[in-house]
Order: sequence, then structure tokens, then C-alpha cells
Amino acid sequence: MQASSRLGERVFHGIPASAGVCRGKVLLFGQRREKVLRCELVEEDVPKQIERLEQALIQTRRQILEVQRRVNEAMGAQEAGIFEAHLLVLEDQTILDEVTRRITQEKINAEFAFQEVADKYFATLSAIDDEYLRERAKDLRDVAGRILNNLVGQQGGSDLRNLTQPCIIVSDDLTPSTTAFLDRNMVLGFATDVGSKTSHTAILARSLHIPAVVGMQDVTRQLQTGQYILLDGFNGLLILNPTEQTLFEYGQVVRKQVSLAERLQEVKDLPAITLDGHQVILSANLERVEDTAEVKAGGAEGVGLYRTEFLFINRDSVPEEEEQYQAYRAIATALKPQPVVIRTLDIGGDKFMSHLQIPKEINPSLGWRAIRFCLHERAVFRRQVRAILRASVEGNVKMMFPLISGLEELRQANAFVEECAAELRAENVPMNPDLETGVMIEVPSAVLIAENLAKYVDFFSIGTNDLIQYTLAVDRLNEKIAHLYEPTHPAIVRLIKLTVDAAHRNSIWVGLCGEMAGDITLVPLLLGLGVDELSVAVPLVPQVKYLIRRLKISDARSLAQFAINCDSATEIQAKSEALVRSAAPRLFEEPV
Repeated sequence: MQASSRLGERVFHGIPASAGVCRGKVLLFGQRREKVLRCELVEEDVPKQIERLEQALIQTRRQILEVQRRVNEAMGAQEAGIFEAHLLVLEDQTILDEVTRRITQEKINAEFAFQEVADKYFATLSAIDDEYLRERAKDLRDVAGRILNNLVGQQGGSDLRNLTQPCIIVSDDLTPSTTAFLDRNMVLGFATDVGSKTSHTAILARSLHIPAVVGMQDVTRQLQTGQYILLDGFNGLLILNPTEQTLFEYGQVVRKQVSLAERLQEVKDLPAITLDGHQVILSANLERVEDTAEVKAGGAEGVGLYRTEFLFINRDSVPEEEEQYQAYRAIATALKPQPVVIRTLDIGGDKFMSHLQIPKEINPSLGWRAIRFCLHERAVFRRQVRAILRASVEGNVKMMFPLISGLEELRQANAFVEECAAELRAENVPMNPDLETGVMIEVPSAVLIAENLAKYVDFFSIGTNDLIQYTLAVDRLNEKIAHLYEPTHPAIVRLIKLTVDAAHRNSIWVGLCGEMAGDITLVPLLLGLGVDELSVAVPLVPQVKYLIRRLKISDARSLAQFAINCDSATEIQAKSEALVRSAAPRLFEEPV
């Protein structure tokens, strides 16, 4: 971290983690723990200590599941998924076996043994020159802190949920558990000595729309509680005692942001149509039934992807058919006549249901997940398909299957749907006989047989997150190879084009619901490649619509033609971004 001065003010530099500007008083926040004392035991006390450890693990698991549930309710399933990593820490037998061994062999108390082992692993992971592993070390520290609190019978650290006046938190670090429950009315923003843009804490800050700067190294030693600062989450700056000139400049920044937000609101209810008359369907991705109102308020034209798996996780049993039906119907009725595309259960990989006891796999992304799981667990699949068919009576429901890799899977899925429909007809249960069904195009094999798949469905939806991962063999969460995760890789561009062409030759429409759809620098490329629908996260709908209305489809098609013939991902990205900057420069206005 470097500090510079301007007319008495001091400027500290860090890493911008969550955009926004705020100003207020500092609250230094620390979670340093006193060293646990070592207690020698007699042989007969050892089993009791192991039992204490097991009870602490059970209690910690319950606490994390409760945190996950509350985050899911407050922010959505994607943010709640962060705590899956915390749950996995509890199942790390390497750590737990070592703790048990030390209790047994050294005859010491459980809390001392656990802290010694956890500190060793945390130090080892933190010292590795790998940003991904250093961030996962913080997950370990968060969970270890909870386990120790439960072992010694203490509440966790200072509580930021009971603040009495607005402030800016300055801390060595904030755990995801702490960040998830920050009161946005009291915590204006935060700055930390450590951290990165990819940390779970940074992700949660962005979800909460709290300005945040991380990686400031030793800012906690430079500041005191009560000092006045300005925090710039755009550029990664913390300004102590800002001058009037600085406050004026940042006031301009805030006004520009407000002005842009007002401009985005103006186009909210207008169609996503280019300057030369080409209309695109702009839909929203949905995870919770409660967020349906936000879909309408944001100006989306229905739901292009409803992730049903979030009805299934973080609970003790599979939801019954009636519960699912009520959820699907509630979304459909709220958004009529706009379409609602319901994706069948995409479980496995990085999403699991503890009550179904899905076995651990060496490579879960290539394993028993999505449609593969459903075709095997037919009782689970039957409840869901029947619920979707029943909800289809509303007239705007569509159904699609995830991770289809071959024609036989699709035939089996279609046959199963017809089997469920026959059951409902026999029971005189109404449904839509013309329900549209589609498939997710997420693996290269599906692209290569898209011509065949198109004959058996009504639409395609390209899931670029998995398509990129499977095509390029890149785990985007692994910092060591994250640079290889390139949405504009020539192979990805050509796979999208192949999919679109196969769909259109067979007179079906094709949407795209991966993160590429919400990246404004890539929107013209996707339009030029011929995608009929973009489905994005609800908060991104206004700016994507604003951009589309300032593009020409002729320019987008020229860009796509360039990309098809280009062998450089960097050049494709640069040319697409240049077109966006030219068409909608206000989306790129740099703060001060």
C-alpha cells in the first residue's frame, strides 16, 4: 500500500473490490482471538474431548446452514453458494483426523488441539503463491473460528449488526459470515488490509452494493476510530481528511452515477431494439420466487432461466410436487403473458443436496449431475416434471433440460415428460398441450449434434459458463489458470455460431443465459452471431437494454464476421469493447 498527500489529506491505495463512493467516520474492527490454553488430560477424559469436538462440528454445521439460508433469502442463491465451501471444510478428514490424533496421543483438550492444527493449515495455505488457495485459507479461518467458539462456549467476535450510527469499517479482514450480515443502513463501506477481488468477502460486498477496498496491507495501523475518510470503491482509494476540492470532485462522480441510473430508468419499459430496427428478447435469470417482482421492475421480458435447484438445496427433504407447483405457478401468473423458462433440476457439480447423499466424485463437473441425475432418480424427476406440466396451464411456461450431451438423453427426457403428461391426463389434471421444451447447450458434443437435437425441441439456450469450462478445460475459480477462461476464444465464438445456425435452419429460436449475456462488452458480438434472446441477472437488465438501443445490428454483424475469422481472443474482445464504448460511452465513464 502506498500513501500520498494533497493539502493535508492522505490517500491510501488498495484493490477496488466493490464499486461506489462513501464518506464517514472510521470504525476499527478486530477479531483477534486470545490463544487457547493447553490442558493436560488423564486417559479417561480423552473420549469426552473427542465427543466435544464432534458436537462442536455438528453445531457449526447448523450455524453455517442457517447463515446460508438467510443469505439465500436476502441476496440470492449464488451468494448463498459461497458457504458450500465452508461446509466442505467441516468434512475435511485430513484436518479432523489430525485433531483427533493429537487429542488421543498427547492427551490434550479439544480446543487447543483444534486451534494448533487449524493455525498450521491456515499458515501453510496463506503462504502459498496462489491467490485461489490463499482465499480458500480464509474460508478455513472463518469455519475454524466458529468451531472454536462452539468448543469454548463463546459467541463469535464483535457484532457489527448492533451498530448505533453509520460508519466505514476498517479491519484486517472481514470473514464472509460477518460480511453477509452487515447492516447497509449502518455500514457505509469497508476497507481491509488483506483480500482480493475474487474473495468471498468481495463477492458479498458487491451483492450488498457496499463500496469496498481490499488489499490495503497495513491501513488498520494508520487509522483510528472516529477519523473522517472517503472510500472510493471504483479506484481502490481510501482518503483520510479529504479536502473540500476532493469532496467536490467525488460529488461530481456521484451525480454522474445518479444521472446514468435515471437514464437507465427511462428505457426500462421500452423494447430492446437496435437503432436499425432489430429486436432482441431481453429476459432475466431468476433464482427465488420472491424476486419475481424485481424481474418486472427491471424491465425484463420474462424469465429466460429459472434455476429450480434452489428450491431443493438447504433443506432436509425433496420438495413435494404440490410445493413445486405452487412456486412455478406463482412465477408464471405474476409475469403473464411474458414467458417463463423453467430449467429442470441442475444438481451436482458445485450444488448438492445433503439429504439425497450424492456421493463424492473425483471430478463432479464431469459426473452425476443435471439431466444424468434426473434420469436416474426418477421419483425426484417425476415430482418436478408433473409440477411444471401442471403450472404450464398458465400458458407462458416453457421447460428445458440442462447438460444434454447426446441425443439418447434427450429422447429419454422427452419420453419421461410424455409419461408424466399421460398420468396427468388420466387424472383429468389440466395442462398446456403445446408446452414448449428446449435444451441447454453447454457441452461441445451438444453443439456438434445441434442439428439433430433441434429436430426434437422448440428452442436452445446456450449456457456459456459451462460451455467455456468444458471447451477450454478451465476451472475459472482456479486463479492459477483463470487467465485461460476466455469467453472470446475463437473456439467459443465458433461454437455459438454453429449452435445459432443449426437452430435457425430448423426454425427454432436460441437464447443465451450464461454470464456472457450480461457482459456489456460482449453484447454486440452475441447479437451479431444471431442470438435471439439474452437472459441476464436482474440488476444488469437496464444497462444491457440501454446498450442494445444504441447499437446497430449491421455493426454487430460486421463484428461477428470479424470474430469468426479471427484467431485472437484478445483482438475479438478489444474490437467488441471498442464498439460498445463508441455506442454507449456513458457506461464507461471513469470516476475522477
